[in-house]
Amino acid sequence: MMRRIAKTWLIGVALLAIGAAPAPTRTILLRPAAVFDGVDPVAHPGWQVLVAGERIVAVGPALAVPAGAETIDLPGETLMPGMIEGHGHLFLHPYNETSWDDQVLHEPLALRTARATVSARATLLAGFTTERDLGTEGAGYADVGLKQAIAQGIVPGPRMLVATRAIVAKGAYGPKGYEPGVDVPQGAEEASGVDDVVRVVRSQIAAGADVVKLYGDYRWGPGEPSRATFSQAEMTAAVAAAHDAGRTVAVHTSTPEGMRRAIAAGADTIEHGYGGTAEIFRAMAARKIALCPTLAASDAVSRYRGWTGADPVPQAVAENRTALALARSVGVPICMGGDVGVFAHGENAREMVLLAEAGMPIADVLIAATSGNARAFHLTDRGSIKPGLLADLIAVRGDPLHALDAVRRVDWGMKGGVVVPR
Repeated sequence: MMRRIAKTWLIGVALLAIGAAPAPTRTILLRPAAVFDGVDPVAHPGWQVLVAGERIVAVGPALAVPAGAETIDLPGETLMPGMIEGHGHLFLHPYNETSWDDQVLHEPLALRTARATVSARATLLAGFTTERDLGTEGAGYADVGLKQAIAQGIVPGPRMLVATRAIVAKGAYGPKGYEPGVDVPQGAEEASGVDDVVRVVRSQIAAGADVVKLYGDYRWGPGEPSRATFSQAEMTAAVAAAHDAGRTVAVHTSTPEGMRRAIAAGADTIEHGYGGTAEIFRAMAARKIALCPTLAASDAVSRYRGWTGADPVPQAVAENRTALALARSVGVPICMGGDVGVFAHGENAREMVLLAEAGMPIADVLIAATSGNARAFHLTDRGSIKPGLLADLIAVRGDPLHALDAVRRVDWGMKGGVVVPR
């Protein structure tokens, strides 16, 4: 059945290309065991979903079905919105395979792009129909081309929000440790001073950035703790320039001062936030700035260093869990994003499982990965199952609201009304 739907879609594209009349809009009735709509913290048994073209047109029990509609039965499955990866790097692969420095300095761009296409497909098959990709880490603007290739149907993958090169304060990022005065390729674009920061923000947007990624703190030298990098004036100017262009801003920051500057500047999301205090998180909650805690990143790096998951818990993992609990206790919106690329693409749900293990209710985790991320990223056309939204849908065995691990085994998917071949 999936092959037949895909073949019909391809025929329609071919007819449009030669100037023939467009094929009629395809209507599909989906009949799962239950529907989780991405908003209500329960699954709705017996609900159905009607799709016409790339959009959802009706949701509920016993829908009226137009003549000629195709039916896809999904027995034993819960239908839910395609999930949204909130923090990924498709141009990175796990650090226990190749170090970050070696990926940035030694891997050819063509190799990194070829691998990214495979990672994009793995992400889509894992049930993530949208990814916010927060920087190519030395691969330039290759994410813009990958986004275009996916949109044109050249390679399969999620809908992408790209940050292109990301932006760092001059001298603050890496790779480091080479002869002073020698220009070494950096994992992000450097900027210094208000005028230069604004110039770089605008140049990245002109090149295709959907979101501006700023590194609000980092280690100035090897072995040093992280410190705030951009001044308040630089950060505020960067955010203003991005917002003027209709782009959201994500700030990598885990120090209280870096977070304070990001909040004061009006950032949309804060990434990591390991060192956040109660005061900092209350300020985030007041401004509805979402926290992307990236538990899976600290977990993965700790395991690469030999941690088995047993007590004692590494300091980075403990700080990460503590910050999440503190943020949730004061009402900070939680973004679901694992910093995928630090660990394998396709294993995106690892972050969801860790959020639940850290005490976040399963329903809240599922909502964060769907309508919550859509809200945080200002995506009004996806994230839940309701009429008028994109038909980006997945089906998992059983009820993920009772057994979250089900999201690690996606049986079926649809993107824009087209069934994704498994």
